[in-house]
Amino acid sequence: MADQDWLSERFAEHQGRLQAVAYRMLGSRSEAEDAVQEAWLRVTRADTGQIENPAGWLTTVVARVCLNMLEARRTRHEESAGALPPEPTAPHTGGHATRPADPEDEALLADSVGVALMVVLDTLAPAERLAFVLHDVFAVSFAEIGAVIDRSPAAARQLASRARRRVQRASDASDAARSPNPELVAAFLAAARNGNFEALLELLDPDVVVGEIRGGHAVAAFFTGRAEAARVALVDGVPSAVWSHRGLPKALFTFTVSDGKITHIAIDTDPDRLRHLDIVFLPARDKERQ
Repeated sequence: MADQDWLSERFAEHQGRLQAVAYRMLGSRSEAEDAVQEAWLRVTRADTGQIENPAGWLTTVVARVCLNMLEARRTRHEESAGALPPEPTAPHTGGHATRPADPEDEALLADSVGVALMVVLDTLAPAERLAFVLHDVFAVSFAEIGAVIDRSPAAARQLASRARRRVQRASDASDAARSPNPELVAAFLAAARNGNFEALLELLDPDVVVGEIRGGHAVAAFFTGRAEAARVALVDGVPSAVWSHRGLPKALFTFTVSDGKITHIAIDTDPDRLRHLDIVFLPARDKERQ
């Protein structure tokens, strides 16, 4: 019983950090809570007699759970938020070691994960994402990271470096050059809701990517006849599309543009992130009404 009490205390002590690690790794509040809950179940079954660094050990356990979830997600060919906007589910609350969400922790998590960074992280392989997040964000050593992914510290360092370069390239790109104008977003929504496949093709780059869907024809087919309730909006000042239900934003569509063509569309349905966005809906334009 004493060991169990000690374990519960250590888990509660570090749970804020564990939640933050899982959130950065997975990009979804609900999935992060599931990962921390699964980590607690694993911890209760583990031999804790030789643990000298509880914080590091618990971080490693959560990281392994997140790695498994990322690999399963890739196998299922799913985005973190899903291919289409689902109705949000209630937060996971069961389990022995859970605690009420602290408002300060909530704010820190919301501030720490921007939509733009999550879009870049979603393009990384699971091991790259884990190495980058654990080392660059949470200062976990490459030796510890290597143990999680069953690779050498040098290999873990290389993965983090590769991921860092991709994140840096994305950060260095001009937001103005990569963001669409409102007219392009309006034209996209009009073509999608009206089922105008050819018009969608005209707006899309031949190599456009939406999650695991790649190529202009596949993406155009995916959106044809959809987006009925989406509207053009400025989201944190960037022209985007927002799908709302009963006055609340349920899905955010962000666009990356190159040479006037849409090259990437990210779909974010995480309610925790959406509720912190600055959304200003724009008046419907002619292209949007068509």
